[in-house]
Amino acid sequence: MGTFFTQLSIFSSCLASDHLNGRNMGRLKALLRELKHPPGQLRRKYSSCSTIYLDDSTVSQPNLKYTIKCVALAIYYHIKNRDRDGRLLLDIFDEKLHPLSKSEVPPDYEKHDPEQKHIYRFVRTLFSAAQLTAECAIVTLVYLERLLTYAEIDICPANWKRIVLGAILLASKVWDDQAVWNVDYCQILKDITVEDMNELERQFLELLQFNINVPSSVYAKYYFDLRSLAESNNLSFPLEPLSRDRACKLEAISRLCEDKYKDFRKLAKRRSASADNLTVVRWSPAIIS
Repeated sequence: MGTFFTQLSIFSSCLASDHLNGRNMGRLKALLRELKHPPGQLRRKYSSCSTIYLDDSTVSQPNLKYTIKCVALAIYYHIKNRDRDGRLLLDIFDEKLHPLSKSEVPPDYEKHDPEQKHIYRFVRTLFSAAQLTAECAIVTLVYLERLLTYAEIDICPANWKRIVLGAILLASKVWDDQAVWNVDYCQILKDITVEDMNELERQFLELLQFNINVPSSVYAKYYFDLRSLAESNNLSFPLEPLSRDRACKLEAISRLCEDKYKDFRKLAKRRSASADNLTVVRWSPAIIS
């Protein structure tokens, strides 16, 4: 295990100095394979000093259905508790200007809050069709709330679907094991164009100031917050521990993941730029099982 974290330190230094030659890239691929299938099984620890107790199978593999339900509920409360005096509504997220289907948007579409079950169905449909993971759902909420803070906007009936779509789009590319391209989402939402998806992605990234890093501490905070939300709504999970070693791996991969998207700053200068155009080493989710 000591050698393992020494390797992580070496590659973190390489990434920080932009020194990643062919040899180091090969070693990085090998390390990432090791991260996905680490040698030996981590032993379960029962000491309260070395274990964080979590629900379901672990923090790395939370129950997908319950996670999506909790994320949908969190989005619902964001909409319900928004500032109703009226804050900035960005055009790129306005469903009237950029509809997701050919169905006519009602004239009073911005006045009626969606029910929690409608939000859940929308998120579940995207996750099921794109075969996304529970980790991706949690990171989706991280990006969504980060957008609301950075852009100083509220999520409301007029924009919630496109904000959620943008957050899922980005989270699935950064964190999920299987690459989901913008054109794939166009197969799910058949009336939306690739150009619209690219522009949604570009503006979402710019509003995030390209801050897509999700440290282990942030991920864990959101996981616990979602668990509390589940418990307050009569949802509960069985307990399982998360070892410190796994938390450290999560932190290390989070730093590597942020470096992967540094080139977005250059791509964003091109109006139709998309992460689909990146040629990078694609690795398994940052949340190590």
